[in-house]
Amino acid sequence: MAGLVSKNFDKPDETRPFEDGKGRLDLVETGGGSVGRAVFEPGWKWSEHIKPLAGTDSCESAHTGYVVSGHMKVVMNDGDSAEIGPGDFIQIAPGHDAWVLGDERCVVLDWTGYDTYAKPVSG
Repeated sequence: MAGLVSKNFDKPDETRPFEDGKGRLDLVETGGGSVGRAVFEPGWKWSEHIKPLAGTDSCESAHTGYVVSGHMKVVMNDGDSAEIGPGDFIQIAPGHDAWVLGDERCVVLDWTGYDTYAKPVSG
């Protein structure tokens, strides 16, 4: 791995659009794994805008990240839930749904859960 890595999310290595234009995932490759910046537009909901791409009943990615802006509600399959917003550190286990709250886009940086996130299933 290089001694210094500098990347810019405005020039990502890969961009994955969400269904219905409800956002996108920008990925930068660090040599130690991908880091993602997700931009969730108002009205975005995992079960509507990512589920068709993922092919699973709920989000099966584990997330470790930081909320830059906006607000989101996360509901685990077991019913546990939380509202997250700017400045929040998040750790979310697989098995959840989530949606944007309010009229502001929600921007989240994630170090662990975006490698296969919003990547269409093959075959």
